[in-house]
Amino acid sequence: MTSLPTTSKLDLLRSMTTVVADTGDVDAIRTFKPVDCTTNPTLVLKAVALPAYEPMVEEAVAWGRKASGSAEAVRRAVCDRLAVSVGAELTKLVPGRVSTEVDADLSFDTGATVEKARAVIAAYEARGIGRERILVKIASTWEGIRAAEILQREGIDCNLTLLFSLAQAVACADAGVFLISPFVGRILDWHVKAEGRTFTPDEDPGVLSVRGIYDYYKAHDIQTVVMAASFRSTGEVLALAGCDRMTVSPALLEALDKETGPVERRLAPDAARATPAKLVMDEKAFRWMMNEDAMATEKLAEGIRLFAKDLAKLSQMVAERLAA
Repeated sequence: MTSLPTTSKLDLLRSMTTVVADTGDVDAIRTFKPVDCTTNPTLVLKAVALPAYEPMVEEAVAWGRKASGSAEAVRRAVCDRLAVSVGAELTKLVPGRVSTEVDADLSFDTGATVEKARAVIAAYEARGIGRERILVKIASTWEGIRAAEILQREGIDCNLTLLFSLAQAVACADAGVFLISPFVGRILDWHVKAEGRTFTPDEDPGVLSVRGIYDYYKAHDIQTVVMAASFRSTGEVLALAGCDRMTVSPALLEALDKETGPVERRLAPDAARATPAKLVMDEKAFRWMMNEDAMATEKLAEGIRLFAKDLAKLSQMVAERLAA
């Protein structure tokens, strides 16, 4: 007697949520076959350390040795080339979108963010990859959101990341942003440290934050895609089953692929819970709400610092390779 095949929780999750891989690891993407994939400076730094990407590193460094300009300008250009090279490789592996992040140290400069995003899109288009395949990732500062508003009007779709609050989500919606990445696990980390306790998935502050944002969007017919990010456990992932999209690390994708059993849909457009009246989010309201939210303020700043630190590490690696 043959046993019937069992359906994994990952496959059940895919039936109600678009699953995105939070990685630049080509082997992981081939294994889990996500629709989209996301990268950031940390993931690019990890990716270029993999043997599969060594030819790309060599090509970018060789290109950099022929480039003109100051040493800093050449390093930045090589880092940008590496990020686009990683993204270009990922477009071969996923049918949907690849997110590429604007430099974290531009997070408070609207004009520079716009210019860097245009350059990223131009670099992809020079490789024959249309802008419809790319999302430009920008930190959800007031300045970053304003940059995204400009870029969206130009037909450059944006992914607003490091998003920890409803204030950020509302400002992004008002700006016509294509997609937001509200974080889950980093919110949990803050509350675990602040309160000295553990949380079940259904009381997890990160889960509750994303549920609130999702319900606000659906109740007010906001078209911006909600892609939950930064998960710490499969419990957090499953507690948001039904979210528009979720970007999940390979380790958690593997764990979900090995688990079987029912998966309950927790979020649905037609089941939005009671939500507050639509908020008016001008700059004054945004900055005040962020000021009143210690967690969101601290985690946004910390996230920008961490991405900037990893970008600096990537730049140092490039400098060493250029000098070799």
